[in-house]
Amino acid sequence: MSYLSTPASKPAFSPLDLQNAPLALRGLAVVLGTGILAAASYVSVPMIPVPITMQTLAVTLIGALYGWRLGAATVVAWLAEAAMGMPVLAGGSGGLQAFAGPTAGYLFSFPVIAALTGFLAEKGWNGHRPLLAFVAMILANLLCLVIGGVVLAFMIGAQKAFLFGVLPFLVGAGLKSALGAAILRLLARGRTKPAA
Repeated sequence: MSYLSTPASKPAFSPLDLQNAPLALRGLAVVLGTGILAAASYVSVPMIPVPITMQTLAVTLIGALYGWRLGAATVVAWLAEAAMGMPVLAGGSGGLQAFAGPTAGYLFSFPVIAALTGFLAEKGWNGHRPLLAFVAMILANLLCLVIGGVVLAFMIGAQKAFLFGVLPFLVGAGLKSALGAAILRLLARGRTKPAA
């Protein structure tokens, strides 16, 4: 009796296991992910020059659940929707002006931080290890603030960029990182429950 050799699937780092999913299902995940990102953008607290939103939570979760390639691609697709004028950013905004204003650096950081959390999730910093998942999330959130703050500094100066574009978001970054790690843990535990 002969056996056909088939490539072994990579072990799942995410309860979604999209890395082993058919292409059509991954495409559907991208569409769903852009919708989740848009919805997270509507949860917003207006501040000047940059609003507080749930975008970073959604971006890091998508990275951690989708993996670095698909996560970053999903975020890029969402940003492309925004660039085309679709109302998918904070407060229902969209259009190219968002990529030239005070939020530009934060927006450009999003694919990077999705890729970072996805890469770390694939290395085991995921819901199976909640402390490492938290560290991955906080690193991504801080990287977003650094990139966004640096770009903002060119517009309003370094001191104002730190005071208005970084400092007010530090506590939120910690809270969203903890929430993200908790969500990953719950999803991982739900996946590993024995069948009744």
